[in-house]
Parts: sequence; C-alpha cells; structure tokens
Amino acid sequence: MIYFIYGEDSYRSKRKLEEIIDGYKKVHKSGLNLIYVDANPSTGSGRGEFKDFLNNFRTTSMFDEKRLIVLKNLFSAKGGLSAGWQEEFLEEIKKINDLKDIVVVYEDSSPDQRLKIFKALQKYAKCQEFKFLQPAELKKWIALEFEKGGVKIDFSAQSLLLSFVGNNLWQMANEINKLSNYKKEGIINKQDVELLVMPNIENDIFKTIDDLASKNKKQALSLLHKHIDKGAKPLYLLSMIAYQFRNLLIIKELLEKQKPLTACGLHPFVVRKSSYLCNQFSMPELKKIYRRIFQIDCDIKTGKIDAETALDLLLSEI
Repeated sequence: MIYFIYGEDSYRSKRKLEEIIDGYKKVHKSGLNLIYVDANPSTGSGRGEFKDFLNNFRTTSMFDEKRLIVLKNLFSAKGGLSAGWQEEFLEEIKKINDLKDIVVVYEDSSPDQRLKIFKALQKYAKCQEFKFLQPAELKKWIALEFEKGGVKIDFSAQSLLLSFVGNNLWQMANEINKLSNYKKEGIINKQDVELLVMPNIENDIFKTIDDLASKNKKQALSLLHKHIDKGAKPLYLLSMIAYQFRNLLIIKELLEKQKPLTACGLHPFVVRKSSYLCNQFSMPELKKIYRRIFQIDCDIKTGKIDAETALDLLLSEI
C-alpha cells in the first residue's frame, strides 16, 4: 500500500506524517520495521540506490510485522544523481502498492504535477495534498489550536495575530504556544499579541511594496518604521525590499516571455503573491527600482547617507 503526502503547507503535511508514524508505533511496539529512506543522496542522508529500497520488501521480518517505509525526496531525485529512482519506482509502483507493507511517499512542497511519477502516484496511491489554508480556514485552525491548550483568544487579537504571522503555520504554532503559556487564564487580547508577537517582516515588506504600487506611500513608510521602532535594522529591511523586487523581476521576465513560472525556483506561495504585484509595475520600472536599491545600498555602506534616511528616500522615489 502506498500513501502520497505532499503540498505547500509543510507544517500540516509533516503533522500528518507524524500521525501515521505514531499510529504505526502503537501497533508495532518493536519499531524495527519502521524504515526511513531518502531518495536524494545530495541531502546527506540518502540510502543508496533504488534496489536497496526494494530489498526492504524482500527480507523476512522476524516479528512478521508490516513494514512502514517513509520515502522522502522522490521528486528531487533526478537523473544520474539517484540512479534513476523515479523511473525504477514507476516500473515497480503497482507491485509495491499490492504489498501488505506500507510506503509513505512524503514531499514537503508541491511537486511538479506534469511528471509521470506524480500521475502514477495519483493513480495507485492514497493521496493527500496540503494546500495553504484560506483566511476563513486559517482562523478556524488558530481557534482550534488555542482550544487544544485550553485557552481562548478574542476576535481582534486573532485578526492581529493573523496579520502579523500570515499563513506560516510553523511560526503560527510557536506564537500560539508562546501566548498560551503566557496567559493560561482569561482570554488572550490584542494587547497580549502586540506585547509578545513580532510581525513577520517578509509579510509586511510585501504589504509595503503593495502600498507603494497603490501610491500609498504614507502607509508604506508607517509599516517600515514600525519595524525600526521595534529594533529592526534599516539595512536588513532594505535587503528584504531588494529580495522582493528581485523576485518580481524574475517572475515578470517569465511572464513576458510566456514561460512557466515553476522555472523560477521560488516557493509556489511566493510566486502566487508576486505574480499579482508584477501587474502593478512595468519591466522598465522594476529594473530602475532594483538599480536604485543597489545604489542606495552602496551609499549606506560607504557612509554617504544614513541608513534610515536612505530607506525613507527610496520609498519616496518609488
């Protein structure tokens, strides 16, 4: 039997994988037949060639237990690097699925759905995709996570927490744990969130650029100075702005050349957000802004201008 777990929301997909492993351990106490295999040797934890993976099914278990084999990075195993893992897995997929043993193919991102191996897994495996939660779903998820710890959060606090963290559930889970430990009695309010949670700078940088594209420079400056007031360094904020505009340039070029956006190598969530912003700028505008960021960075590092002043100047020029 094969399970295929994948998706851009790596937090929930990892929890699903852990749920399967924990369930297996409860039934099979010895744990001797729980096997982890990495199809990509470049990660440093590869387990050799495909034939070594296949040999796991051919050896006899002394406890006559079902095996649980967790196979990671099958989609990053390409060409000679992995001795043709994908091709060989395709040849054996039906036989593997018919075995009593369980194979969990786990990918902590969204794999290329055009590949033959993806289509074969869709046909033979029990599949579960974990997409990023939509805002309404995310609010329900946050409320349930607080409830698990016996804590409640009011509406305004929840909205602020969501605006600070976004849909990064790894960070969100940490913030929920922090808030729950801080306020074990009563209801978490907006002031608690403002006191304990640092806004996600990347999310706010994206909002800043969105504000600039909408000609709302006052709001853009306000967002950046909020981070400076909380201790963020202006040079770091500039580097984040440079990173976002670099992404916009890459995606804009692919859009203009009508090439698939998967070719950029960026996370699907970043691509989706940036594609929207690309429509707000022309290619000449993006190139001009990126050159200006580079020039301001040089001026700051050579002492020609104060970093905070330079940041204000940059935003006023965009």
